[in-house]
Amino acid sequence: MPLLRTITDIFGPSIWFNAIVGLTHAASAPPDGPNGTPSSYDMFVTQRSHVVQQAIRQAAGDMRLMNPVSLVENHSACRIDTSGQRVLPNGLVWKPHLLLLSFASKVLAEANALLKLQDSPPEKHYTARTRGPPLPYLLSSLLQSRPQLKLPEEQFSDEDSLDDGLDEPSDSGDETDPDDLPPFKPLTKAQIRNLSKAQKKAYLDEIEYREKLFMKKQLKDEKKQRKIMKKMAESLKDLPSDYSENAEEEIGGAASVPVPMPDMSLPASFDSETPTHRYRFLDSSNQWLVRPVLETHGWDHDVGYEGLNVERLFVLKSKLPLSFSGQVTKDKRDANVQMEIASSAKYGEGKATSLGFDMQTVGKDFAYTLRSETKFCNFRRNKATAGLSFTLLGDALSAGVKVEDKLIANKQFEVVIAGGAMTGHDDVAYGGSLEARLRDKNYPLGRSLSTLGLSVMDWHGDLAVGCNLQSQIPIGRYTNLVARGNLNNRGAGQISIRLNNSEQLQIALIGLIPLLKKIVGYSQQLEFGQ
Repeated sequence: MPLLRTITDIFGPSIWFNAIVGLTHAASAPPDGPNGTPSSYDMFVTQRSHVVQQAIRQAAGDMRLMNPVSLVENHSACRIDTSGQRVLPNGLVWKPHLLLLSFASKVLAEANALLKLQDSPPEKHYTARTRGPPLPYLLSSLLQSRPQLKLPEEQFSDEDSLDDGLDEPSDSGDETDPDDLPPFKPLTKAQIRNLSKAQKKAYLDEIEYREKLFMKKQLKDEKKQRKIMKKMAESLKDLPSDYSENAEEEIGGAASVPVPMPDMSLPASFDSETPTHRYRFLDSSNQWLVRPVLETHGWDHDVGYEGLNVERLFVLKSKLPLSFSGQVTKDKRDANVQMEIASSAKYGEGKATSLGFDMQTVGKDFAYTLRSETKFCNFRRNKATAGLSFTLLGDALSAGVKVEDKLIANKQFEVVIAGGAMTGHDDVAYGGSLEARLRDKNYPLGRSLSTLGLSVMDWHGDLAVGCNLQSQIPIGRYTNLVARGNLNNRGAGQISIRLNNSEQLQIALIGLIPLLKKIVGYSQQLEFGQ
């Protein structure tokens, strides 16, 4: 790809309209296929031709290119026909074929010159053609749900304040306080093994019951604390400015002590020690949050820092939150810049409007996006959102609109439906999505969760429909079964099943089955001399 891009940059994309791809060593035997059986000659030629042609399309930025391919072989061992011409394994005499392709390309180039079918004027023969904006990508970004930006004192409130009553577990009728329960002494593993089956079941049921009560109490205490902090923040607004500033300093004084951030999860390495000390940093009282960006798929023995991430939350006139976030990543070849500025304003009960500006690198160009969304609650358990987006990529301007509706049936089931359109360069893309989520009846204490997603995209008359389903089912106390599946209208899909267990670690030995199967199959091949 670097070589093809260099050719494109120096000679211009039009060089590929006069190019013929030559595949050398054409009389060589094709390699074995993925399953070990020899692949056919024609299939191998088709695959190699497709790879090179696709690389040229990407380098030239034109998906319409279809460069002719010629097979070449000059080895002395190549088969020769009666006229002395070298013949390939598929029976093709390659020299007359190459001359015919060259002659045909020359004739087509002269015909285009006579008919004036050039894509650009003669004085700009080597300039790249203007490419249209990626409308499906821009529309997918527009349809994504974004959380509303809040003031610091509003961070303590629940995300969905309209359904405070939905946050309690369904079996909240059991108001037993964990402190009122009789004393309970945990047993060791050796003592548990000495219990009978009925005693062990009763012991584990008691532990599970006490854990649920303790988690319920924690959730209630956290909710009370959020309400208290919210009332304190509202009461500070009515006090004089100097007193409120002192009170805010007292409230936030404990957070002014720098604390170490959790260690990053580093990739597996062959080093004798894990250099986690290189990536430790403090979360200080500074309002600017600066964090490194770690490349998890980098080279071994490498530092691993790929860039820098900066975030800051401002408050304008004590009413408007304004957030700034930026990220810069750099390697030996490319540099990527991403920046986002967002703000939101509330007016009325359950109504808010947000405004955002994004800038990011797309290839060698910068994409500037201005977006705005308005959210309002038209019913107690229904939220509607309408949004606009404008994106400038190079010299192409795209505009989009979206409508989203969120229905909360109860604390277990909710549905989000979104639809929109994106237009630019006399082109339009339409899309929509649906997401349904079913939680456990004891949410947030339960572990079961099921999600159904549907997406539709129509662009250039090509309809793309996708469906994905994910379900997490608890099996016993320590086991979770996670199943995922997706399918599109082109017949492609995937199914994966994962089993998590925190007690029976011997289940991991199942992973040795494909390894042993491969070893046995390899030994059998050696037996038969394959």
